[in-house]
Amino acid sequence: MGASESVLEKSIYDFKVKDSRGKDVDLSIYRGKVALVVNVASKCGFTNINYTQLTELYNKYRDKGLEILAFPCNQFLHQEPEPSEKVQEFACTRFKAEYPIFNKVKVNGPDAHPIYKFLKSRKCGFLSKRVKWNFTKFLVDREGNPIGRYSPITSPLAIEADIKKALGVE
Repeated sequence: MGASESVLEKSIYDFKVKDSRGKDVDLSIYRGKVALVVNVASKCGFTNINYTQLTELYNKYRDKGLEILAFPCNQFLHQEPEPSEKVQEFACTRFKAEYPIFNKVKVNGPDAHPIYKFLKSRKCGFLSKRVKWNFTKFLVDREGNPIGRYSPITSPLAIEADIKKALGVE
């Protein structure tokens, strides 16, 4: 396994994930939408700006076809120690998040969730495929193909133009 591992899925719609309560979610329900896939954490220095701006983008563009798919991850200095249900409660209460918060996943290593293996295989980061930190963002087009990857230091509002282009919004 590792770098030579093949990914057979052709889009994010080929994946099933678990919601914050552990129930299966077929990502094909988002077919035809533009998605921003983000690994989130509640105890990171990037938490406030990212959750605030993700909610702002979602409120502004969800009626035009934007979905934000948030995946809690505890791989970076244990900055997401809470169970998935508490992460959802935190995001919804503190940041008014109305987009889905899924079950906690790993984004790197042999136990990385298949959706992250897929995303990283299609959009490399700077110098490697590894996700470097919390709040790495993948922009996915309406066909389920990754079209952009953004570092944790890139705020969600900084990619608004790319989101608008993917949505076909002026």
